[in-house]
Amino acid sequence: MGKRPIIQARGKGSMTYRAHSHRWYGEVKHLAYTDEIRNGVIKGKIINLVKCPGHSAPLAVIEYETNEFGFMFAPEMVKEGDEVFVGSKAPVQIGATLPLRNIPEGTNIYNIESYPGDGGCFVRASGTTAKVVMVSNDKILIELPSGKQREFHPECRATVGIIAGAGRKDKPFLKAGKKHWLMRARGKLYPKTSGVAMNAVDHPFGSGRGRHVGKPKNAPRYAPPGRNVGLIRAKKTGRGKKG
Repeated sequence: MGKRPIIQARGKGSMTYRAHSHRWYGEVKHLAYTDEIRNGVIKGKIINLVKCPGHSAPLAVIEYETNEFGFMFAPEMVKEGDEVFVGSKAPVQIGATLPLRNIPEGTNIYNIESYPGDGGCFVRASGTTAKVVMVSNDKILIELPSGKQREFHPECRATVGIIAGAGRKDKPFLKAGKKHWLMRARGKLYPKTSGVAMNAVDHPFGSGRGRHVGKPKNAPRYAPPGRNVGLIRAKKTGRGKKG
């Protein structure tokens, strides 16, 4: 009987690891990068603030003047009825989405695009924000929440402000059931059994006397994805590995 670590079970795609995305409100993305947005501005209005099970931050439902509807991560200091702007000529204010080249240095931003037009993929968790460090003609330097600085294309878009929901982690999980429903809504395994607590047929670290691995945790250098459990493999092995 072959071993079935969690990484293999997740790849199979059973209901344990499937997110209940049919209960989510929708995908959070910037509007399509049209000529109107690239050269002008589109005005929108926040018509509702909702809590989506698939996102840690509250979402704002936006109705644009082009009769389109969309979602954005609600920034702090906004409410229903507030206006938001999208486009290169949008004012630099909370909730506005515009290219990085038009955002001044020191401004807090979130939902940053990796490349122009992808809709946003950086800084999307509740309470997070990034900061514009340097603006030049060919690149924009951004300091991410981790403290790492990354260069972006000047045409990449971002939203001005700090994502709401900063106190999400302040309240502890007092019951295991609360954590269960949170993880289930996002398609995460909970509770997660330790490898050393399993049988030998279920995990490479299983069996043995007590909770003991009994072998080096470093996975083999050319181990396949399902076998690659434990610590990251060493860069060098054998004699002279310190050289």
